[in-house]
Amino acid sequence: MRNATLSKSHFDAVLFDLDGVITKTAGVHAACWKKLFDDFLRDHAISTQQVFVPFDPVSDYTKYVDGKLRQEGVADFLASRGISLPLGDSSAACGQHTVRGLACRKDEIFNTVLQEKGVEVLEDGLALVGHVRANGFKTAVVSSSKNCRLVLQMANIEKLFDIRVDGVTVEQLGLKGKPHPDTFLKAADMLGVQPKRSVVVEDAIAGVQAGRRGNFGLVIGVDRLGNASALRNNGADIVVTDLKCFIV
Repeated sequence: MRNATLSKSHFDAVLFDLDGVITKTAGVHAACWKKLFDDFLRDHAISTQQVFVPFDPVSDYTKYVDGKLRQEGVADFLASRGISLPLGDSSAACGQHTVRGLACRKDEIFNTVLQEKGVEVLEDGLALVGHVRANGFKTAVVSSSKNCRLVLQMANIEKLFDIRVDGVTVEQLGLKGKPHPDTFLKAADMLGVQPKRSVVVEDAIAGVQAGRRGNFGLVIGVDRLGNASALRNNGADIVVTDLKCFIV
């Protein structure tokens, strides 16, 4: 295991995922994905005369969707069911049976829920952000979501991060999303720090894979769904259930 102590002698920055690490929006995302895919899968089952098998908001979400860009999540989950859809036109209406159409519809569902229920923060993640900032670390939020800034603003925590790399950044700069390391590497570059002197904090399998592939100094996996083994096997140096364990 690499050095698992958050010490300024070893690290200069901490790069945080958002959903499931800082905010309790991972469950909201899972529920929105379920609604999206179940609606699509019912229609697909009828049109193909197959049995409707619903989307599992735990196992399917964790394996195929969590931490990824929306379009990639759509394509990966459908591929797991042997379904292939055209990419589709980015200007087409949301909800069309294309990868972009379904991804757009998921965004609509999420924004509706977000406006209705608001954003709940995860106290241990927020406490760690405050702790590392108080001790002189630079901080970044690195999310696949295009709604990242809105979520930060609604939770009133945007100022806790020096920079933000999210789904909008990915689109603007043509980066590859998690599990590729591009977003984390971009965040480190924007902060002016070396990956080996940076810590990645992630709850998604795709996220810890990205941290490991980017050769970051420490990859912390946050087990929110009982998937500690999967996080370790996919790149986490250490897995915890409560981020307050790093506050001493």
